[in-house]
Amino acid sequence: MELLKEIANISGQSGLYRILKPTRTGVIVESLDGKKTRSVVGANARVSVLKDISVYIEDHQDAAMPLANIFLKIRETHGEKVELNTKNATEADLFDFLATVVPNFDRERVHGSDVKKMISWYNIISANLPEAFVVEVVETAEETKSEEA
Repeated sequence: MELLKEIANISGQSGLYRILKPTRTGVIVESLDGKKTRSVVGANARVSVLKDISVYIEDHQDAAMPLANIFLKIRETHGEKVELNTKNATEADLFDFLATVVPNFDRERVHGSDVKKMISWYNIISANLPEAFVVEVVETAEETKSEEA
C-alpha cells in the first residue's frame, strides 16, 4: 500500500485527495472521486497523509498498527466494500467491525468517529484507487519468490 503516501485527508473537506505536487504556497491535490477536481491547498491547511496514520493497539502503551495494514486486513475480511452503514451504526457496531479486523485495538483511545473515517476512506480508495491493493499483492509475491531463491 505504498500509494497511501500520496493520499491525504484535508481537515474541513470531505473525501480523500491525491497529492500531485508541491507548490511554493502549498500542494496541488486531486479529489479521489469521479470528478477528479484539482485544487491548491494552502500551506496552513491541515493535511494528513494516510501513510502516517495508525491505530492504537493494546500490546504496549504506545503501540500502533499502520492504517495500510488495517486496510489490507479489511480487504481480506470484507472484500472490496464495507457494507456497514456508518451513519446509522452505533459505537458498539463500529467497534465490533474493527474487532473483526484488529481484535486488540485500544477501545479507550480509538473513537467511533475514527472507525467511521477508516471505513469511509477504505471504501473511497477501494472504489477509486483499487491499484493500491493490487500493488501490495504483487510486491509480496515478488518478495516470496526472492526468499525462495
